[in-house]
Amino acid sequence: MTSDSLTYKQAGVDIDAQEEALALSKAAIKRSATAGVLADVGLFGGLFDPAKMGCGNSVLVASADGVGTKLDVAKKVGIYDTVGRDLVQHCIDDILVQGARPLFFMDYVGTGRLDPKVVSGLIQGCADACTDNGLALLGGETAEMPGLYAEGDFDLVGFIVGAVERDRILDGSRVKSGQVLLGLPSLGLHTNGYSLARMILFDRLGLSLEDKPAELEGRTVAEALLAPHKSYYSALWPLLETQKIAAMAHITGGGLIDNVPRILGENYDAVFDRQSWTRPGLFRMLVDGGKLADEESYRAFNMGIGMVLFVDEGDAEGVISDLNARGEEVHRIGWVQAGKGVVKWDDGGLS
Repeated sequence: MTSDSLTYKQAGVDIDAQEEALALSKAAIKRSATAGVLADVGLFGGLFDPAKMGCGNSVLVASADGVGTKLDVAKKVGIYDTVGRDLVQHCIDDILVQGARPLFFMDYVGTGRLDPKVVSGLIQGCADACTDNGLALLGGETAEMPGLYAEGDFDLVGFIVGAVERDRILDGSRVKSGQVLLGLPSLGLHTNGYSLARMILFDRLGLSLEDKPAELEGRTVAEALLAPHKSYYSALWPLLETQKIAAMAHITGGGLIDNVPRILGENYDAVFDRQSWTRPGLFRMLVDGGKLADEESYRAFNMGIGMVLFVDEGDAEGVISDLNARGEEVHRIGWVQAGKGVVKWDDGGLS
């Protein structure tokens, strides 16, 4: 090598840092391995045998998502594993609502300059969530791209594959009039609405990440914003196996207004009583601080409901009791009626 020879590192890409990040994450990745994983970490592609997980004749269900600008909060606080967990659990919920059991997950991290501690934190968060939810972190990609990402910036994206028996797919075909709508609480914003939330909290209200406004009941703004995206898998899977749930909607970007119609079809409306659950203080603060109209607030945020279940009236009390026995809070928040596939409000209409 001559004195004027260039290296990849001088161009902004540090291969050694990438290897260090993988080394720091490898143990956590291995812990997530399930019976379906057929190869060790580091091959060009992950190998997975669904038959070893009892899913040889099932339909595969796949989804991809990101964490959005929640990453900006994580970056400012210097906590990275929580958003990795958020990503996995968001993706689990996305395929769970179609009746699917998660099998494996893959992550993508893009960054301007690869910091091994940051990247390994992101990956370990993904791996830990996979381990806790019984799926494998099968592989992924870490890309250092100076010039495309600014110094200190990074992005985190995930891809999940699950399986469901063909006759147990939840696609909205079992929705009918008279069904009860049950709501499972969220733990916070989950992974949606952060651009608006940051504008309200920091620009409009002038708060800092360390502030503890009364609405947050002792938590800092950072703690409230980094509250995890909850996985509903362990609570709901037993009910899916006994076919007690007719349909589900994961309340993510678009809130109740846009997500519930995705499984309503064209002949039914979902009617919600917004008095049937208490909006957590964070949401009340956001609505008041941003002077948000109802339509905007229930579309930008989940407003305290992370999952909606469609249940036959005769099964509703049994489902509620089952969830309560598993330590889950659940509310009767509405009903299904004939209509045109939209969300409606009938506040105070539930007994």
